[in-house]
Amino acid sequence: MGISSRPARFPPALLSAIDQAKILGVRAGARSAHRFIGIWGVVVKRRVFGRSWGVKPDGWYATFREERLGTIQVGKRRVRVRAKPVRSAAILDAIERAYAEKYPTPGSSTWVRGFRTKRRRAATLEFVPAATPGP
Repeated sequence: MGISSRPARFPPALLSAIDQAKILGVRAGARSAHRFIGIWGVVVKRRVFGRSWGVKPDGWYATFREERLGTIQVGKRRVRVRAKPVRSAAILDAIERAYAEKYPTPGSSTWVRGFRTKRRRAATLEFVPAATPGP
């Protein structure tokens, strides 16, 4: 049996739940004791993305950059993920549009604009389902 080169994708129902949820829980690191924290997650082209606001050296983004593995939570469902940096300018632009569409309130506008800064734009990760260890 061959190995598929097709990337893992989230099931449509989970993508819909992430798209509808205002907050996505993330816990960075497979071996760490990090807790779940809430971030703004968006879905673009059936892919899940998150952008760090604080970009702290000991925060979720830095931990994901070091360890790559972690967990996302939407509602009561938890899914092991692998984080991948995003470099495509077209995808980064689409993510910014997705933030503006998902968070359109006047109170959110400061945060949506803030996500467009160079530092925060560079702190964007894609979350993909992590391979589950076999028996």
